[in-house]
Amino acid sequence: MKLNWSDVTPHRMYLDRRKFIGVSAAALALPALASRAQALTGRPSPLSTDQPPNTFEEITNYNNFYEFGTGKEDPARYADQLTVDPWSVEIGGLVDRPGSYGVEDLAPDNALEERIYRLRCVEAWSMVIPWIGVPLASVLQKVGVQPSAKYVEFETLLRPEEMPGQQRAILDWPYREGLRLDEAMHPLTILATGLYDQPMPKQNGAPIRLVVPWKYGFKSIKSIVRINLVADQPLNTWKQLQSSEYGFYANVNPQVDHPRWSQATHRVIGAGLFGGREETQMFNGYGDQVASLYAGMDLAVNY
Repeated sequence: MKLNWSDVTPHRMYLDRRKFIGVSAAALALPALASRAQALTGRPSPLSTDQPPNTFEEITNYNNFYEFGTGKEDPARYADQLTVDPWSVEIGGLVDRPGSYGVEDLAPDNALEERIYRLRCVEAWSMVIPWIGVPLASVLQKVGVQPSAKYVEFETLLRPEEMPGQQRAILDWPYREGLRLDEAMHPLTILATGLYDQPMPKQNGAPIRLVVPWKYGFKSIKSIVRINLVADQPLNTWKQLQSSEYGFYANVNPQVDHPRWSQATHRVIGAGLFGGREETQMFNGYGDQVASLYAGMDLAVNY
């Protein structure tokens, strides 16, 4: 049986932790009211894993978002500076209906789905996250993909005055990513606008981000402002920086190590000091759904 996040990790459990550190009842009431006012609801999906998700606290306080700094806590520390309303996504290139689309146009409330997905970082750690969003395919169908389009290119916001990490040449800003068109159209690929029952937290890629669960986490680009349909393979930020370490496909593959560490196992966030490591599954455990996309390809070469 597939579980919803509410069956396994009620969000109120996260909020109730504050009681244990002496927060007053009055202080608790305000976040609760705000939560109800902003709550998102997504239809349960058979594509969700039945693994219990990480807590809201873990998901929002341990992540990579170099636009806010290189530390795992930097996004939570600095992302409150980011303005996410109003927000629009420019969709162009080889499409029939290019233009500027609001988040509510791309992911209307009545189309939202809940997708509980495994996340595997290229740094060899993992989480399980209850996203809320829409299939990317539904967005691409809205704008009309032209026959000559073979790839989808994504670009993150460039706003160094609000994203302090962009004030340093950590990467070549703005951050860019891309997918092959069949990957983008796959039912597992989503544009997420929330997690748990909350709008997407800023440190996790508000207000709209990509989620591709069978690839390493850096492929799931955050805070998207531009999507282009193109004929040629787009250049991606990490591949541009170090192509020997980060390939275009970035499929989770325990048989192909990162040049500086093994990918055969990973550390599970939230498992505790004695949780040990788990064996990494090919395609992050989504092989039954996606392996056919790469039939006949050498995945050690096309890493």
